[in-house]
Amino acid sequence: MIRPVIMSIDDDLEVLGAIDRDLRRHYRNNYRIVKANSPEEALDASRALKQRGTPIALFLTDQRMPGMSGTELLREVKGLHPDACKVLLTAYSDTEAAIASINDVGLDHYLMKPWDPPEQRLYPILDELLSGWTVRVRVPYDGIRLAGARWSPQSYAAKEFLSRNQVPYQWVDVDSDAPTRELVCSLTGGLGRLPVVFFPDGSHLVAPTNLNLAEKVGLQTRARLPFYDLVIIGGGPAGLANAVYGASEGLKTLMIEHSAPGGQAGTSSRIENYLGFPSGVTGADLAQRAVAQAKRFGAELLTAQEVTEVRRNDPYRIIYLANGSEVSCYATVIATGMSVRMLQASGIEPLIGIGVYYGAAMTEAATYRDQHVCIVGGANSAGQGALFFSQYARRVTMLVRASGLEKSMSRYLVERIGATENIDVLTRVEVAAVAGTERLEHVVLRSVDSGEERILDAAAMFIFIGTAPRSEMVAGFVERDEKGFILTGPDLPRVNGRPRGWTLDRDPYLFETSVPGVFAAGDVRAGANRRVAAAVGEGSATVHSVHRYLETV
Repeated sequence: MIRPVIMSIDDDLEVLGAIDRDLRRHYRNNYRIVKANSPEEALDASRALKQRGTPIALFLTDQRMPGMSGTELLREVKGLHPDACKVLLTAYSDTEAAIASINDVGLDHYLMKPWDPPEQRLYPILDELLSGWTVRVRVPYDGIRLAGARWSPQSYAAKEFLSRNQVPYQWVDVDSDAPTRELVCSLTGGLGRLPVVFFPDGSHLVAPTNLNLAEKVGLQTRARLPFYDLVIIGGGPAGLANAVYGASEGLKTLMIEHSAPGGQAGTSSRIENYLGFPSGVTGADLAQRAVAQAKRFGAELLTAQEVTEVRRNDPYRIIYLANGSEVSCYATVIATGMSVRMLQASGIEPLIGIGVYYGAAMTEAATYRDQHVCIVGGANSAGQGALFFSQYARRVTMLVRASGLEKSMSRYLVERIGATENIDVLTRVEVAAVAGTERLEHVVLRSVDSGEERILDAAAMFIFIGTAPRSEMVAGFVERDEKGFILTGPDLPRVNGRPRGWTLDRDPYLFETSVPGVFAAGDVRAGANRRVAAAVGEGSATVHSVHRYLETV
């Protein structure tokens, strides 16, 4: 397996030696450590590594060097290794230049000299950056291979599942790889059952379900205990925050997620207004860090498991799963978030996964390089998606039903979209139909005002048109509003001054539903502020209510 490179650059040989020593001590088992004592030497080494196919994971460079500054060097190497993390080593007087380079070269971080002790001031920062890099970049390796077809919805679904669960794999297109196509046909009798997933131990799976994949790659799919203090249904920002705080405060905690941690936020290509991330953070990175944090405190995370029902058997709450198993607990938090709303347009269904996608579908970005793609929707997620795909597509056209973006999108996104040359925004239009033979070929647009229709040629369409609460598993069990959002605390309907059907002497706690010991947090809760930071806050705060309830059990 190729080891990615960490490169340090400094013209001061003494400083360079100290950096190299600290990097080797902590990273030599997983990375190749390379040093250069001039920008020219660093450029030569970067070009040579590129030619050999060796990826550079991180550049750590001094700012003040003769002939070329650290910022200028990072601008040069960005074209050779665009995915590499970029860290500037600065003196106090250079901090303004470092901050400016965040926008100039996409700087990920800057470190002040001296960086001693590295255990506190160097390694934690680089660990986070490298962790994110390993998620984004596929390093050549002899691991899992996923053989499928570009225009196979099942192949797309498997890629999305593995990617969102941070499972490294190599994609092999059977349409362009004759030896793999022959192997797949020998195993399946043709190309009708895709994908085929090959594992390092020599085994393979044909057209696997998400649960098949999860079990084979080692994700936890079954609870280790029959009983928990707290079971969290849903692994979005609210559920992950609830798991972190529940487990860190000593509760035996289990989180159940039907697809992948992160929820809808986990598919976001870039969250730029989340506190503490001045350069922004992808939804996948945020989810990965939260999962690691929750597991560190002892929380269990089940993946690819669907909850079908929740029942009350005082003092216990019983969670039923689609595979027929069940888990018992004292308290449960419903943090299932939202499911995407289906676009009602002719021809959509047969093209899902082969040109039509719900959400950002970041695994497909390279597929549509230098082509024309459409983004349907005008809220923040659509704006983030448009900016992400503008880095790959020749042209991105946003299709917006409203008269503009300003009412539904954050100002910083509106400004960035306006400044991006290859993004067009069409307002007061809706999708009437899509068409294509085996893949998307064009979109039929209808004017909201006149009803006039026209055809727009496009290779792909990514849909961000809103969501609906995922609360069907508790329908009839807890109180919901007319849209399906779960009612909690003071929002519960009352009869004669008391919550309807409530049997306890006390009032429901802030995030408690109409059933004692069953709580709701995040986007699925009625009245929630549907922002990532708000969901994290609700998930964290709900643990306090859970503790108060557990004191009464």
